[in-house]
Amino acid sequence: MLDTLQSTPIMKLNPRDSVAVALSPLPKETQIVIDQQSVTLLEDIPQGHKIALAGLKKGENVIKYGYPIGHVTEDVHAGQWLHTHNVKTNLSGELDYRYEKDVHPVHYPVENRTFQGYLRENGKVGIRNDLFLIPTVGCVNGIAELIVKEFKAKHPDLGPFDHVTILKHPYGCSQLGKDHQNTREILADAVSHPNAGGVLVFGLGCENNTVPEFKKALGSFDEQRVKFLVAQEVYDEVENGVALLEELLDAAKEDQRVPVPLSKLNVGLKCGGSDGLSGITANPLLGAFSDYLISQGGSTILTEVPEMFGAEQVLMARAENKEVFDSIVHLINDFKQYFLSYGEPVYENPSPGNKAGGITTLEDKSLGCTQKSGSSPVVDVLQYGEKLRKSGLSLLQAPGNDLVAASALASSDCQLVLFTTGRGTPFGSYVPTVKVATNHTLFERKGHWMDFDAGTLLNQPMEKVLEEFIQKIIAVASGEETKNEQNDVREIAIFKNGVTL
Repeated sequence: MLDTLQSTPIMKLNPRDSVAVALSPLPKETQIVIDQQSVTLLEDIPQGHKIALAGLKKGENVIKYGYPIGHVTEDVHAGQWLHTHNVKTNLSGELDYRYEKDVHPVHYPVENRTFQGYLRENGKVGIRNDLFLIPTVGCVNGIAELIVKEFKAKHPDLGPFDHVTILKHPYGCSQLGKDHQNTREILADAVSHPNAGGVLVFGLGCENNTVPEFKKALGSFDEQRVKFLVAQEVYDEVENGVALLEELLDAAKEDQRVPVPLSKLNVGLKCGGSDGLSGITANPLLGAFSDYLISQGGSTILTEVPEMFGAEQVLMARAENKEVFDSIVHLINDFKQYFLSYGEPVYENPSPGNKAGGITTLEDKSLGCTQKSGSSPVVDVLQYGEKLRKSGLSLLQAPGNDLVAASALASSDCQLVLFTTGRGTPFGSYVPTVKVATNHTLFERKGHWMDFDAGTLLNQPMEKVLEEFIQKIIAVASGEETKNEQNDVREIAIFKNGVTL
């Protein structure tokens, strides 16, 4: 509920809340009115930060989004600033969970909207016709750049391809066990990604992740669209690489966009550089879009498991059935064990930038983060490197790290990633990465990074902003470049958790 006094905005997010959020900086002694209650600020409150609406005794819970986000470490008066200096998390260790289904999905009317996509022979749909160079080992990253440089000199317009992307990474050798498996799976996922109109897999020849073994991991593939090169087996690897790219160009020369229903769209949900407005503007917008897309038969995927901690029981209650609930429990506890196995605290979060933006505890961050998932039931849980299996909302095992998590979403067959941020970031995954600003100031200041301004939700209804956002996503899916594409920033990052030889 939004109220203002003398053009000073504040917001209380849930009737049960004991705090309000400042939507702009508020000076000391400002009088705010909310729920017919008048509170005088006892200190300056930065944008996105929390204000106590009533007195709280030491140890008492702070309620935001209708849930506890921690407890106060000292007595607090109405009008005080609540943040890391006087609020601490309630979280510690593993928890016991019980399945108590509580899901109330928001349904949108089924519409016959389409986007212009590339229909692949295996039935998948791409929103880009990109040419990927995928090194099996980091040793050949530089040679891949030379190949692309020479290819672009001969074909500056790229013919049927939208972009040429080298999926550079430092791995593929000196790895053991799960790390080696992760590298192979994530790179194999990229080979079969629907946005790839052509792929050159490029190896050195002596690495652990050899091209012959990598081929086995791929399973079936289109030999006209996927080519292989081993640098140590040819005299001139650049000349051979360019020749193979020209074969891929010829194979893709007839590719054209065709109308495709929104049900074919798979969208990754991600946030990074969050602030106190993330859970108020941009993340709820993604949640509404997720519900809309799922109503059309499409799919969304939520990841960042450590940023589910503190809000995991909300997601568990939305599990479609007991089997999915059990999978979510394993998803959460397995990641907690990953932290504990290294002697690291499970709840070492939020980041300094999050705190500067108004996020105080992990519960605060997670409850805002999971707003991106909307209200739909959770239908599946994917392990790292797995592809999407079901239409609807799935959860994916991956860390909170922006590049690793966004790459994992792309690897699961998301054709694009929606990325909300209150602090700003220039990065992009190897699929289009739509950057959604939580506030208008960021959108204006970093317009060369940001694609959409969700800060307009502070003065416009969700229905209007959602419709604008839907149109934006359809445009991107139909070929409109995102800012990361315009800036030629397309990256991949692979999860590592083990010994390097």
